[in-house]
Amino acid sequence: MLILGIETATDRVGAALVDHVGVLAETHLLGGRRHAEALGPTIEFLMAQADRRPQDLAAIAVDVGPGLFTGLRVGLAHGKAMAHALAIPMLGVPSLDLVAFPLRYGDKRVVSVIDARRGEVYWATYWPVPGGVQREGEHRIGAPEQLVSELTADPADTLLVGDGAHRYDNVFGGIDHVELADPALSRPSASSLVQLAHPQAMREEFVDQHEIEPLYLRRPDAEINWVTRNDQG
Repeated sequence: MLILGIETATDRVGAALVDHVGVLAETHLLGGRRHAEALGPTIEFLMAQADRRPQDLAAIAVDVGPGLFTGLRVGLAHGKAMAHALAIPMLGVPSLDLVAFPLRYGDKRVVSVIDARRGEVYWATYWPVPGGVQREGEHRIGAPEQLVSELTADPADTLLVGDGAHRYDNVFGGIDHVELADPALSRPSASSLVQLAHPQAMREEFVDQHEIEPLYLRRPDAEINWVTRNDQG
């Protein structure tokens, strides 16, 4: 089963292919926020390098966030358009799951922390299990200090991973039982996306393309700004 993964939740555009053998190809383009211009050519390049055609795809997986509002909308729109044209199903995987996945081989608690801007972070807690990581609780959003309070209350050895962890390293760095993971693992990757999506596809845990939606956790910044100006007026 050949699956295309589309990852656009951050300031880079990523795509990957996976089948029963494993990840066949992966590419990422760091180009600011030009998601709409970069995604199509990125996918075309990936398919050409892997010597595959769109007609070979059995499903499309997308990163559903949380993350950049525009990037998520571009990725989902492109994925839905391809799925509709090819008449194939879709899968959605949250960004925080993707950030935690590379740390699945350890024995420490993993907390994914993504910068949500406006002085806040998104986070979720995971434990390594055979074959991956298992999320404990829901995806959250709040001030870094809120997460510090939760980490301080539970002394389990913890790895923090994600760009939010490193942006606020001065806040998290003083907790004795907490360690920051390698900054190279800070962004969600397309290869993690397809590796998590493939077993879901084998279990036929597909999502109708009309039902798959971004996981925002809060309103987009543009809407918040409009409401603020309206209230002030």
